Amino acid sequence: MAAAKPEEIIHPPLDQLQGLEYCIDSNPSWGESIFLGFQHYILALGTAVMIPSFLVPLMGGNDDDKVRVVQTLLFVEGVNTLLQTLFGTRLPTVIGGSYAFMVPIISIIHDSSLIGIEDPHLRFLNTMRAVQGALIVSSSIQIILGYSQLWAICSRFFSPLGMVPVIALVGFGLFDRGFPVVGRCVEIGIPMLIMFIAFSQYLKNFQLRQVPILERFALIISITVIWAYAHLLTASGAYKHRPEITQFNCRTDKAHLISSAPWIKIPYPLQWGAPTFDAGHSFGMMAAVLVSLIESTGAYKAASRLASATPPPAHYLQRMWGFLEALVLAVAGLFKFQHGFMIFFSILGKFGALFASIPFTIFGAIYCVLFGLVASVGLSFLQFTNMNSMRNLFIVGVALFLGLSIPEYFREYTAKALHGPSHTKAGWFNDFLNTIFFSSPTVALIVAVFLDNTLDYKESARDRGMPWWAKFRSFKGDSRNEEFYTLPFNLNRFFPPS
Repeated sequence: MAAAKPEEIIHPPLDQLQGLEYCIDSNPSWGESIFLGFQHYILALGTAVMIPSFLVPLMGGNDDDKVRVVQTLLFVEGVNTLLQTLFGTRLPTVIGGSYAFMVPIISIIHDSSLIGIEDPHLRFLNTMRAVQGALIVSSSIQIILGYSQLWAICSRFFSPLGMVPVIALVGFGLFDRGFPVVGRCVEIGIPMLIMFIAFSQYLKNFQLRQVPILERFALIISITVIWAYAHLLTASGAYKHRPEITQFNCRTDKAHLISSAPWIKIPYPLQWGAPTFDAGHSFGMMAAVLVSLIESTGAYKAASRLASATPPPAHYLQRMWGFLEALVLAVAGLFKFQHGFMIFFSILGKFGALFASIPFTIFGAIYCVLFGLVASVGLSFLQFTNMNSMRNLFIVGVALFLGLSIPEYFREYTAKALHGPSHTKAGWFNDFLNTIFFSSPTVALIVAVFLDNTLDYKESARDRGMPWWAKFRSFKGDSRNEEFYTLPFNLNRFFPPS
């Protein structure tokens, strides 16, 4: 038997993933676009419902308040996503709420000036106004980082090796949103997980009119079947005598969104009153902005590979953060906390609330697959580095471990002590530090970039993957950059690439 040729057993590094039917330039048919966009909408419901469901009751809000917050969040996500896909990185990403903002928001909720208000509704309104003001002020930090080119300068120190732990932990860092949520209702979560994997992988060759319908629409088909099953269990009384947390994660009527939602409701700026501004609140929120900026860096780079695009040039990201995401935060502050569907269903309240009644366990099963996929995309950047180098193995291993271990320590400490490890008299400092170290990608970035740029970095440029990375930093380095990221409507005349 002849020996295998080297080219037959070696897989050379590839700039773009193989086997994807759609890339960033693709235009699916209207029918497919509707269903694919609807899948994005349902996926975005996870954070759009989960975060308000936890925070609004702490603020003193009732079910009506929770519905308004969910509708507003979906509306703002839709507007912001539309702006991002037209004028931002133009990558297929949803600009939604981030768990990074929960730490400073919870700190605002427990502020002594707010917690002492006896009327729950008045406390809710005042808390929302304080959160609004903090979001508006914190948007300034992205304007500074964007237009001063500070983040673009910082990105020069990023290598494929240093970004591997960051991108990977955008997915791995949310492990507690996966199977721990599934485990609260295994009779729904396990079938959902199995069905989603089966449809998207094992049955992906099943075609209807030459369309791999099970693979392409695995999300919406799986959710429809398991959601109907969950509603059947709810209607039959299977959860009547179960613990409260089980009912909250399993029942389709526990969120009380459908009965509380109006038929038509258009969110509008300042609907909870004029924002109030507090320096301490704003500093804490700025930490969440920094964390979301780092997480977005990883998310955009992962999205670029999944869309068969080149990594976004640094100047494009800085423009995105300097203007668009600052606008996103400012708009989110005015309103407070896939585009067409989010805007449409947020206005038609009953319909949006219907889909928002999907049990959280179903989202947990989806996240097990999708967050894992994001993490694996991050690991795929290792192909551009030398992983036979002990230096590289050390950096990746330590950054990944500390990126998981340090936030877990902060979470466990907070759960036991009811406050973060940073607990000084300066509340803004506590919020800033605790928010930073609650984020796995942020910890990974700090560790990986520091080690990567201090351990023999000059002698190891090729091992770090820098020659591959450098050509994507500007339009001049690779012609595909201009193809993928040129602004529409000939706007590059007014915003020329740097």
